[in-house]
Amino acid sequence: MKHNPKFIYPKSTRATVDGQRHYDLGAAKLPSVTTILSATQPEEKRKSLELWRKRIGEVEAARIVDSSATRGTALHTIIENYLTGQGYLDLTEPGLNAHNMAVQIIQNGLSNVTEYYGLEATLYYPGLYAGATDLIGVHKGQDAIIDFKQTNKPKKREWIEEYCLQVAAYAMAHNFIYKTSITKGVIMMCSKDNFYQEFVIEGEELKKYKHDFLRKVDQFYKQTKPKEEKNETERPTTDTI
Repeated sequence: MKHNPKFIYPKSTRATVDGQRHYDLGAAKLPSVTTILSATQPEEKRKSLELWRKRIGEVEAARIVDSSATRGTALHTIIENYLTGQGYLDLTEPGLNAHNMAVQIIQNGLSNVTEYYGLEATLYYPGLYAGATDLIGVHKGQDAIIDFKQTNKPKKREWIEEYCLQVAAYAMAHNFIYKTSITKGVIMMCSKDNFYQEFVIEGEELKKYKHDFLRKVDQFYKQTKPKEEKNETERPTTDTI
């Protein structure tokens, strides 16, 4: 797979504003895509997570979350170093588990990507949000936003709504800034028992998720800004997304 530096992606640093993750782009600090999604979670999902924590206990819940986060970080590092040709080896237990998972993603998913434009690239929609997507490249002949995910167990399609919203947000930002027409998102996922899954979101379905994410953006700003300070940035219209 070759790197095609077709687009110049901005440098950014992560910052915390009122306890929430933002991206500092110099001229502005914008809330991250994940911050917006977390702040606008449906009430039923919040309650479900609370019940899960109560059922297994806070200590065990924290252990599972921390273990998953460590494995996820290792997975992304392994794939990134594979793509840049540097190589990477983590001999810790989570690292070895992540290595096997990364191999599945590389063999089953990245084998269909012929070139990439950006790796862990910062994308933003002016005045609204920012984030870093794992990969932007050509998947089976089409430009696509690509995200790598790890999971404790395989997922059903209806369980990954937030992931679909993420790729939709990144596609919308990329299309606005770089005047592209990305209409495809690909989620490459592997469970800790090395079962690979791939979810493709494209066309009208991706457009629907763009609209859904914009509603969450509006909800986020209504929740976090005093009335007189509401964000007045022009929202994308149906024609622009």
